[in-house]
Parts: sequence; structure tokens; C-alpha cells
Amino acid sequence: MPHLTVEYSANLEGRADLDTLCGTLLKTILETGLFEVGAVRVRALKADHYAIADRLPENGFIDLNFRIGNGRSAEEKKRTGEALFAAASAALAPLFETPHFALSLEIREIDAELSWKKNAIHPRLRGK
Repeated sequence: MPHLTVEYSANLEGRADLDTLCGTLLKTILETGLFEVGAVRVRALKADHYAIADRLPENGFIDLNFRIGNGRSAEEKKRTGEALFAAASAALAPLFETPHFALSLEIREIDAELSWKKNAIHPRLRGK
């Protein structure tokens, strides 16, 4: 159940390589060793409508929302967040060269009793 949503302002289209960013973030998640490959999802969603700070048209944002199941220690979650934020910051470095970009990340733990899943990918990747 690690699902990472990359929400971004529409004005970043063509200014940020979102496919590469998603691949980099997927790799970073898997490198933690905390999540099963068949469960990881990274998706980018464009925000067509937004208002940022002083409303300059060049202002842009990326918000990373990482939802995970419970069972990881505070240190594991912190280490994962730091790795994801560092990877995203590096991938998006050109955007930080202007005073018009904001990046944020939040990790949210999902209550297992209030989360339903059905996954046909797990058996294939587990070889069963």
C-alpha cells in the first residue's frame, strides 16, 4: 500500500520531466527495502486550477502525498521521507533556480481497518 501522488501545478508541464520524476520516486521507494514491489504506485496528477502565493503566473508547486500502511517505525518513515524529498529535490533542481517553485511532502499512515484492497499483481511478482 505505498501510494505516492505527485500533484503539480499545470504550469509545470514542459518545465519538469514528470515521467522521470515518477520513475525516480518509485526507485527511491523500493530502495528503502520497506515496501513490496507489487504494492508501489506512483502517479502524477495535474492541477489545472490553483492560486499560489502572490499569484504570479510563473509560480508553480509539486506536492508529494505518500500514503502507507501502518507497521513501520518512526525512524523508517523519517528515513523514507528524507530519501524521497532528497530525490525529488535533485530531480527538480532547475525549478529551484527561480524564486517561483515550492515542493512539499507528507507521509500519511492508513488505518488498515478502513482500507480495502484487491491486487492481482502480487501473486505474479511473488511467483505464486
